[in-house]
Amino acid sequence: MKILEVVNVDFSLVHFLVPLMRALRERGHEVVGACAEGPLLAAPRAEGFRIEAVPMARSLNPVAQARALIALVALMRREKPDLVHAHMPISGLLARLAARIAGVPRVAYTCHGFLFNQPGPWWRRRLSLAMERLGGRLTDVLLTVSEEEAGDARRLGIHRNPVPVLNGRDPARFRPDPAARAALRAELGASEGDCVVIAVSRLVRHKGHPELLDAMRAAPANCVLWVVGERLPTDHGEDLEPHFARAAQALGRRVVRLGYREDVSRLLAAADVFCLPSHFEGLPMSVIEAMLTGLPVVATDVRGPREQVVEGETGLLVPPMQVPPLAAALSRLAGDAALRARMGAAGRARALERFAEAKVVARTIDLLGV
Repeated sequence: MKILEVVNVDFSLVHFLVPLMRALRERGHEVVGACAEGPLLAAPRAEGFRIEAVPMARSLNPVAQARALIALVALMRREKPDLVHAHMPISGLLARLAARIAGVPRVAYTCHGFLFNQPGPWWRRRLSLAMERLGGRLTDVLLTVSEEEAGDARRLGIHRNPVPVLNGRDPARFRPDPAARAALRAELGASEGDCVVIAVSRLVRHKGHPELLDAMRAAPANCVLWVVGERLPTDHGEDLEPHFARAAQALGRRVVRLGYREDVSRLLAAADVFCLPSHFEGLPMSVIEAMLTGLPVVATDVRGPREQVVEGETGLLVPPMQVPPLAAALSRLAGDAALRARMGAAGRARALERFAEAKVVARTIDLLGV
């Protein structure tokens, strides 16, 4: 069977789809990827995957979206896939439209988070819901990474049978690693007395970096923040550099910016607490990676993280966009190594049970019917 996996940008394909593409290929299927061209595609191409460049645009510009739709229709008519599996709101809708126009026999969609659940103007939420309802009528199999959003899809009439499939990461890659811990803490200047809080995400406003930086000012002096990630060229919204500049002046060595890293698993193993104070999420991979590594998680009480983090058992949940509760959670964990160890162990056990990559990928393939 030929399967076309369609997503918006190279970052999404590499971080969300490659494990599924590998598993499909191992089952004997021909797997082709499609997304906007980008430097991160070098890695899957080196593995032998064919990735077709499509002029995807992360915007509502009708001209840009028409161009992407035309390119997708041409690609599908040329490739003649047996299944199109679409991802992300805008690229997912375009891929499903193109699949129906091109006569693809089977169409699937994985929702990584509904736009109408994100903060924003009412018209954008209404438009998003209308897009999802249209897309649902073009979809044979609709999967969500979040149980809560499967409920939304059912309740709002988006699809007759949405199924939550969750997200997964490889426990062999993300695990406690004492050797990496010692080496990286020495390299980055963290002492054993420091409580290293690590944040791994794109540098965009809705990931909550300004609140996290402000919370660090109220955290104990032994609390050090490592910020991993960068802003994608296609990201929109507020520039966070002024927030980081102010934090650097106030906190000095207690804030370390590491940019985009290939060794996230080793960085997590060297940290003590993971923090993701997002305003909204799907089902964040970064939380799963941290849990598998044995870190307690401080996250906001929003869709996705509240399905992952068991309050008081594997981490702490705080209200979004509020600094004092976030600061209190970080301070509590910074001052109690035994609590960090208990929560981290419980989080790893939960992640192994629910979010192991092999289980999630196998379930996804079964639901795709391939």
